[in-house]
Amino acid sequence: MNTRITKSAMLVALLGLSSQLFAQESTPTTSGRFGKQPLRTWSVGAQGGIFSQNTFLGAGSVTAREFKSIGYGAFVKKQILPALGLQADFLRGEMKTIVAPNLEQKNSINWAGSLTAVLNIANFSLNTENAVLIPYIKAGAGYMASDSQVGTTQVFTDREGWYIPTGVGFKFGVSKGINIDLGYDINFIKSSPTVKSAYLENRYSYSHVGLEFALGNKENSQLQNYSAVADLRKQSAEESAELRRALSTAEQNAQRDRDQYAKDMADYDNDGVANKFDKCPGTGSGTVVDGSGCPIKVQREIIRETKVITEEDRKVVKDAISNLEFDLGKSTIRSKSYASLNRVAGLLVDKNFSLKLAGHTDNTGGRELNLRLSKERAESVKAYLVSQGANASRIEATGYGPDQPISSNKTATGRQENRRVEFTLY
Repeated sequence: MNTRITKSAMLVALLGLSSQLFAQESTPTTSGRFGKQPLRTWSVGAQGGIFSQNTFLGAGSVTAREFKSIGYGAFVKKQILPALGLQADFLRGEMKTIVAPNLEQKNSINWAGSLTAVLNIANFSLNTENAVLIPYIKAGAGYMASDSQVGTTQVFTDREGWYIPTGVGFKFGVSKGINIDLGYDINFIKSSPTVKSAYLENRYSYSHVGLEFALGNKENSQLQNYSAVADLRKQSAEESAELRRALSTAEQNAQRDRDQYAKDMADYDNDGVANKFDKCPGTGSGTVVDGSGCPIKVQREIIRETKVITEEDRKVVKDAISNLEFDLGKSTIRSKSYASLNRVAGLLVDKNFSLKLAGHTDNTGGRELNLRLSKERAESVKAYLVSQGANASRIEATGYGPDQPISSNKTATGRQENRRVEFTLY
């Protein structure tokens, strides 16, 4: 009665693992540690090999007829981690030995079922899809039923008992979903004294070769063949390629911005107004234009004698510098600056002075951006003065960016002083 209960429990456990396989076959995927690719975790296989009463552990030995001692079986496996799997084995066969001259003993394994943990010792892989070589060890617990016959005498029939399966082996990945399995198992019989006595040293070996087939999407690799090192190398190569593409794109964008800046700040029609501020491009040579680059329809020709620059003149320029304000990060002049700029324009018209405008910034932000902003602000002031009647040809606008500070950029006050447009009369 106890043996029937034990046998039933073992079969229920093995069938439960098998049913779980088919219940989950539709989603046999997981995520790699370094990547997000799906990986197959379920597999089935078949194997065949040779039984022997002799093992490499030594001790007693008998004359075995190994090539007449054939075993075969199948297995179902669930890979839990790249290095750890749980395998259910089903096995049967028989082994023959010579116990006396012309006297043969035959032990038949009617059936044997076991559940083992399979530990992959290493993964010799050149890529993440197909392992070249995977050595492994395994151990677990099993239940078996066997017969024993010596000559024509039946010693026992269908005796059941527990055994401990252990083994070592190698797997060779021949494709993304197929492995060749070479293994050597030693099974230790742990129950039923009658059964033990029929097996030399209470154990027997099983040398076998088999094929393992991964279940699930054929495009996905196997988890047990997964190599973290190979995957990391692949990820690093992809990231390096992406970085090179990003750097190339950034350089292209920077060159495009430089080309656009050069185009904006150029003066194709030589009217003294930069292209960006020129609303009437292509004016003829020598045409007098306003601050937007458009021809002045009514031109007054006023000839005045150039005067010496006085302290009052310098005060007008100084007031304009003090009151000059722009929108944050832009070249747009705020309206509160117009009154003092109008006085500077009147000074240029009345006294026929020339004016140099020099734009400056602090060192906050990129140098190219600061150079561009300082140049645009100087050009904006020039455009405004010309719109108030000043001669565009007598006004020079230059941008120096952060290259000529007058105060330390380490303080807010110093940076504020460095953000300026200087006016030089001559």
